[in-house]
Amino acid sequence: MASSRPDARNARLWQLGLLVVLLVMWHVASRNDQFAFFLGEPIQVAGRIWNWFLPIAVPPNALFPDGLAGNADIYRHLGTTLLETVLAFGIGTVLGLACGLWLALAPTASLILDPYIKAANSMPRVILAPIFALWFGLGIWSKVALAVTLVFFIVFFNVYQGVREVSPVVLANARMLGARQRQLLRTVYLPSATSWVFSSLHTSVGLAFVGAVVGEYLGSARGVGYLILQAEGTFDVNTVFAGIVVLTAFALGLDAIVGVVERRLMKWQPRSGETEKL
Repeated sequence: MASSRPDARNARLWQLGLLVVLLVMWHVASRNDQFAFFLGEPIQVAGRIWNWFLPIAVPPNALFPDGLAGNADIYRHLGTTLLETVLAFGIGTVLGLACGLWLALAPTASLILDPYIKAANSMPRVILAPIFALWFGLGIWSKVALAVTLVFFIVFFNVYQGVREVSPVVLANARMLGARQRQLLRTVYLPSATSWVFSSLHTSVGLAFVGAVVGEYLGSARGVGYLILQAEGTFDVNTVFAGIVVLTAFALGLDAIVGVVERRLMKWQPRSGETEKL
């Protein structure tokens, strides 16, 4: 008889059950008008999402001149936000990886730049949004630049730490066998930093979305962040939560892609279950 306690085999069922319980609690609580005003209603939120992606055909009228009761522009807005997010995620990851490797392997440069890196990391990056808008305009690149600053430091510090923690014994043995610096980078440093990199990438996915949406909040005419801002201006909390759900779903999708790449590149690393068996 299968165990009813949570484990690796039935974890999905427990997770789905928890989601159902939370939705039911939200639905019951939303029967109260005051609660619904602040936290919306799950059925209304689902209806907003449905109308965004599958608009309902209605007779053309003054309210819906195109004959669609829904936001037919959601694909344009969502495409803009996803483009900003993917660009920021890619650029921030490459820059963080390159700078992390360089400073980890260049002790003198690391010593000189250390206080400046810490100061830049301590700076609230949101305050850079007006500067980026001035530099790059109100198009997608100001949002990409803001999101890059969020992604960069997460990847940078993880790569830097991963390279710095390479075992001195492994390095000494590799050098004794005649490995050159380029060979050490490919066979020792990068494998050591890989697990740190992927750990940072899972966090960076959410931060890339945050940077893109915050940039859209502060100045944009397109994007899911813009839709949420418009809904907040009319106290349409259901549309706000619908935007949050859509962004969360796509963030989970991008995180899942990162997970697939991680499993393909990290086949040599034993899983937690395999470690326990050993």
